[in-house]
Amino acid sequence: MSKKSKSEAEEDVWGQAAGAIGVLVMVTGGLAAVRDKLDLSWPATIALCVGVLIALGYAAWWVRTRIKRWLATEQAPAAALKQEGAADEAVGEEALPDTHRGLTTVLSRAGAIGREEVILADDVSVEQLDVGTLYKFLLPPSRTVDDVATRLGSVASMFEVTRLHLKIEKSRRSERHVSLLVLKEPPFTHAFPAPTREEIRAYKGVPLGHDVTGELVGVPTFDKASLLVGGMTQMGKTTLVNGLITCLLIAYGDFDLYLLDGKLCGLTEFQKIAVRYEASDDPAVLESMLDELLSRVDDRYIKMQAAKQNRQPAPTFKPVFFIIDEAADFYVDNGSKASVELVQRCEDKSRKLVSKSLESGISTIMMTQRPSNDAIPVKVRDQFLYRMCLYVAAKGTAKVALGDSYFETVAPIHPALLDPHIKGQAVLFAGGISTLIRGFHFPDQFIWSVVDEVVGRQQKTLQETPDSPLKQAVQIMQKKGVEFIPSVELARELGITEEKASVAGQKVAALLGMRSTKGEGSTVRGFSLDDLTAALNAGT
Repeated sequence: MSKKSKSEAEEDVWGQAAGAIGVLVMVTGGLAAVRDKLDLSWPATIALCVGVLIALGYAAWWVRTRIKRWLATEQAPAAALKQEGAADEAVGEEALPDTHRGLTTVLSRAGAIGREEVILADDVSVEQLDVGTLYKFLLPPSRTVDDVATRLGSVASMFEVTRLHLKIEKSRRSERHVSLLVLKEPPFTHAFPAPTREEIRAYKGVPLGHDVTGELVGVPTFDKASLLVGGMTQMGKTTLVNGLITCLLIAYGDFDLYLLDGKLCGLTEFQKIAVRYEASDDPAVLESMLDELLSRVDDRYIKMQAAKQNRQPAPTFKPVFFIIDEAADFYVDNGSKASVELVQRCEDKSRKLVSKSLESGISTIMMTQRPSNDAIPVKVRDQFLYRMCLYVAAKGTAKVALGDSYFETVAPIHPALLDPHIKGQAVLFAGGISTLIRGFHFPDQFIWSVVDEVVGRQQKTLQETPDSPLKQAVQIMQKKGVEFIPSVELARELGITEEKASVAGQKVAALLGMRSTKGEGSTVRGFSLDDLTAALNAGT
């Protein structure tokens, strides 16, 4: 060490000593002042001053700690995901080298995992998709996918997005494996193209729409299942169901279709292929169709019972779909005794059809734009296995469509969060799983082509059908080129020589197995070609 350095060191020592002497003099003076002011002994004065200094030090430490914690919670989890190599500022300690800091931060703050639990980096894979980021990870041993699913709202907040931006899937490997998709923009911001015939046929089940990634999503089958669709007006229910019927025609092929069009023009595209089509909001029309379908149910159950009694294979029935648009209108009476009794009968028969018909291959699809508590009777809507809800404004309204216990299920989606400007967007609740979908919007030309294909198949089936009075009546009308024929005229064509018109009409109705109706704008009773053709195509 040089002489200069030694001299500087000696000066530093003398300076520090002088400073210490000065501090000691100040402390002594301060203690003396406190002693004189409080009239205490020297030991008591020293103890009091030391206690005050310790208390002030603890208070400063407590304030500093709370400020650091507040600043840590204000940091965006998205930043934590981007800066996996940074230190964990929330706890002020360096995280373990094998910890995925981003997901650990998000899930722990959302309450999906404990504060002491972590997501290991080796158990995480991150994939960038066109629609967003897909995280696949393994939860700690004490956690399952349900712990994440029940806290998706908080998880979404940590990612600085909404609940609708998240899609969670459970792995088939274990309850701990989670697949979490975080969309980079609101769902269905861009419309997906409608599926082709080949895509619909290839789907394992009946597709109802696209999910948030553009994949087809629907239900595995409509065998022994019915569907209730609710949502506010102008949200795209009819378009969604038109897409459903189109997919049914492609996926199922041959089935009988009954349509009750309460909107009067919502289901018109499918009138030509329906066994029975009614455009009405009269409860009496609903009761008439319910009676007809319940008669088919009873007939099928008789055949099923006979097969079991004779130890024969169960009979195979043609699928039947009964679709009602604006169903709520049919359960409203006008206050009169007759109307109240009519609505009551419709409620009882609707419940019986929905609950009893499933075993016989008859499915019901109801739509309503008024999903309030009294819109669809509870004893009717409780029978539906599949539920779908478009945009609604209130939680109570959503419960009517999705079920009273819906919001107690795993990962529910509140329909009030849906964008009302995106038509056909809905929450599908099937098999205990909630899925955000958007129904297909097929061009009219596509729907017409599918309907024409079905009409062509029906005509071919008609030609191959064995001769019967019903087939003969259809051929007579086709040959004459008429759409409606009076009962008396058809009776003569079928060889019924009864001169009295009423008796002739009864005989021809019994021969055909169906009732006559009044012609459009006429009081004459007879039969329409569409009704006869539908009855001929309809089978059990």
